Order: sequence, then C-alpha cells, then structure tokens
Amino acid sequence: MSWCQVQSALDRSVSLLSTIGNTPLLRLRRLAPQSGRVEIYAKAEFQNPGGSIKDRAAQAIVHDAEQRGLLREGSTILDATSGNTGIAYAMIAAARGYDLVLCVPENVTPERLRMLKAYGAQLVLTSAFEGTDGAIAEARRLYALDPARYFYADQYNNDANWLAHYATTGPEILAQTDGRVTHFVAGLGTSGTFVGTGRFLREHLPGIRLISIQPDSPLHGIEGLKHMPTAMVPGIYDRSLADDNVTISTERAQTLTRRLAMEEGMLVGVSSGAALAASLDLASHLDEGIIVTVFPDSGARYLTERFWEGGD
Repeated sequence: MSWCQVQSALDRSVSLLSTIGNTPLLRLRRLAPQSGRVEIYAKAEFQNPGGSIKDRAAQAIVHDAEQRGLLREGSTILDATSGNTGIAYAMIAAARGYDLVLCVPENVTPERLRMLKAYGAQLVLTSAFEGTDGAIAEARRLYALDPARYFYADQYNNDANWLAHYATTGPEILAQTDGRVTHFVAGLGTSGTFVGTGRFLREHLPGIRLISIQPDSPLHGIEGLKHMPTAMVPGIYDRSLADDNVTISTERAQTLTRRLAMEEGMLVGVSSGAALAASLDLASHLDEGIIVTVFPDSGARYLTERFWEGGD
C-alpha cells in the first residue's frame, strides 16, 4: 500500500464521538414468544462507545450548549446522575477538554465509580436514600453558589435530551424495521428516550402504541428508572404520550436480566430486564406485532451486584 493510500484511509477514519448511535436492532430468539407472529426486538444501546444510551443525550446536550455559547474553553460541566449519563459526560468531557463535576448517589456500583474516576470526573457523593433526587438537589445547590464556573447541564429538564432521541433513536428504529414497528416500549428515568423516540415514531406511524415502564415501588433496584409517583418528575416528561404505563418489580427485572445473559448471550443491565418483562407481558396479549424496546446499558458495570448469584 502506498503512502497516499495510507493517508486516504486515515482521512476516512472517524472520531470517538462520531460512533455514538446507529446501534443494532437485535431480535430476541429464545426468550421471545415462539409463535413467530409476535416479534420482539431490542435496540442494543450498550454498544455505544460509553456503554449506554446516555451517550446520545449527553452528546446532544454538550453540542447544544457549545452552539449556544453556554459551554466554552475553560468551562466546567455540572450535572446530577445515577451513573450512565455521568459516564457519557465524562467520556465526552475528556474528548472535548472540559472539566466535569458530577453529583452521584453514594450507592452507585463500584464499577461505575471507577469508570467515572478513570475519565477524570470530580465526584460529589450524595445520600443513597435520596437517590437521584438528592443528587439533583446538590447539583442545583452547587450551581447557585458559583453560576459563573459551571455549565449546569440539567439533563432532567434539558430539551436537548429528548431531542437527541427524536433526531436519532426514533429514525433508526423506523428504518431498521422498515416502518413495521407496532409497539415501542421504554423505561422512564429522565424520560428522554421514551419522549423523543415516542414523539418521532407517532408522527411517522400514527397507529403505533407507546408503552412506558417504571418500577412498582419507590424503593427499587432498577437502576436508571424512576418511580414517578414519588420522584422528582423531570420537566421534559410528557405524561400524555404513553398509551399505557406498566410497572415492573425489581425481582422480575433481575431474573430476566440473568436470563438474557444465559439464554440470549446479552450481558445487560437491570433496566433491560425490566424492558423485556414489559415486552413479554405485552406480547402475551397480541396475536401479531413488532415490538421494539431498548436495552439501555451493559451489565458489565453491575457485576458486583448480588442478584447475579441468585436463582429464579
């Protein structure tokens, strides 16, 4: 190969952040209904470079802030996170040259804390009992103390969050299913995935059914999801969008997360188990359909959790 050919190949190479999105849509085989008339597909968001769907929103939030002049050289990004968005911010901040301060509940898994520190993020640990709501309150307090220092990303109230999914996740699902998706199922955390993807799909497929998922209890172990009746409700959440809202127990989500690893070869987080539970419940009431859900993150960042050791 000549030097010119080598240089041409290098010029076509991509940056880390350009690999966010365009994740595969995987059909479930062994855990899905065996009739063949109802198909379940999962968006493999754990294949994003930061390991979760939160790469999409974090990139959109940072890009939007840069375009609006809210984030520039020397700025420090500040936000609250239960882990995944923080990892996405940390990856992007390192790649873009920003400092980063994250307010994080102290009970996040050791894997995620190590990842955040590896990227160089400064962590402010908050009450485990108060969860993400406590982390949000602390981020707001820090911002109020020194607004000139921080760009407060505020993922729970930032429209760039849901718009990221309106611009990417929704169009990808529409294209990957050739417009045949009949049901979309997704969890509620910040609600960005459900709101952005759901709005896009409904605009293009008016007959689609949109199903949101949340834990069945305020005290739950489904990382990344909120129990909306008792939580600080995100400003971007659109209550009117869902055709149905289902609740899933932590125990069932954990069981299906283990089964996804052992029976489908997918090592994913507990929110993926909750997504599968809701999808299976939906499938049991359908004669036919194409159900698409989201597997938000990798199970590799939860391997110290004890549920992996349990049986059914």
